[in-house]
Amino acid sequence: MRTSNLARECGLGAGIPDSVPAHTVTMACISANQAAATAAAMINSGQAEVAVVGGAETMSDVPIRFHKEMRKRLIKLSKYKGPADLLPFFKGFKLAYLAPEAPAIAEFSTGEVMGHSSDRLAARWGVSREEQDDLAFRSHALAAKAHKEGLLEDEITAAAGDGRDDGGEGDPRRQCATLKPAFVKPHGTHTAANSSFLTDGGSAALLMSEDRALREGLAPKARLVDTIFVSQVRVVGATRHHLYNIPTPT
Repeated sequence: MRTSNLARECGLGAGIPDSVPAHTVTMACISANQAAATAAAMINSGQAEVAVVGGAETMSDVPIRFHKEMRKRLIKLSKYKGPADLLPFFKGFKLAYLAPEAPAIAEFSTGEVMGHSSDRLAARWGVSREEQDDLAFRSHALAAKAHKEGLLEDEITAAAGDGRDDGGEGDPRRQCATLKPAFVKPHGTHTAANSSFLTDGGSAALLMSEDRALREGLAPKARLVDTIFVSQVRVVGATRHHLYNIPTPT
């Protein structure tokens, strides 16, 4: 990512006039839904009749930061005039400054990723490991079939020359049955095979008021009735007995 306002750049690249407002919202995986909710609110208030909303994710080329001290030195480096000015850059330099900081996908307040929450949700509602594995296998099988039949050619843009969706490679049935829990260990039911991938993708949708849609002769595919986005119960320090309603041994 080389821009903090992806929506504006997408609009300009698509030929939408720069007089049309555009802005980006960031709420992790719910960002696209928030974008749709924001557009609907603008339509309801009369600020707009038509809006294009979407979302994008890239995990194959995520931004990786340097150590904070390294970042400070690099910022100062851009102000140096000549080779002699480089001496302060190396004063007190430590090899540890070269270690990259991997992007954090965990929630800041709990230190957990969505897999933890989803695993607990499955336990709460009695969704078994076998049911999850069966659904995952069906998904992999249908994806492989769609690839073979060329149904995804218009849905996938090649990255680094590779246009395959490699999530279903190998033997998914064997993987589903043998992999260990990936998040809540050792009692969880989510594994690397029956969980969503960290992947690349994007989508967009056209929203408009009902009156405008009728004037345009368009048949709506869906109606956005109401939205709200809230947090969840935090479980910092909870034990597996609390999370899975397992009786605590006495």
